[in-house]
Amino acid sequence: MDHLDALVAAPFPAEGHHLVVLRAGQDFWDAGLDAVEAADEEMEAALQELAAALTTRWGPPEKIDLAPYLEAETPEPITTLCMVAGSMLVWRRPEAGRWVALTVGQADREFPIELIAVVSDVPLGQRREG
Repeated sequence: MDHLDALVAAPFPAEGHHLVVLRAGQDFWDAGLDAVEAADEEMEAALQELAAALTTRWGPPEKIDLAPYLEAETPEPITTLCMVAGSMLVWRRPEAGRWVALTVGQADREFPIELIAVVSDVPLGQRREG
């Protein structure tokens, strides 16, 4: 939680946002389906635990479907999130001019499942046309 508070307050790096992996499972190069399912359940539980804490502090999140963002060129960090996840939970922090998102994602089926946090000021309702 303190880590997210620090990211909300921190200046953005050159990329213009903060994207951090809060937790990652194993890779799945030689793992069976049971290992993948267990890792997915573990990351989802970690997401729900952190989301509950943020909801207590900041109120309920918005659930943002990332699928519509695949249809047009979008700015970072949305593009990266679209490549690894289908949706995200978002808490808007208007006092900081930013939003905080949590999601569980996986870059490819062999890669680890990750709990990802993002802090950005990219307008969520706007997609940049290419």
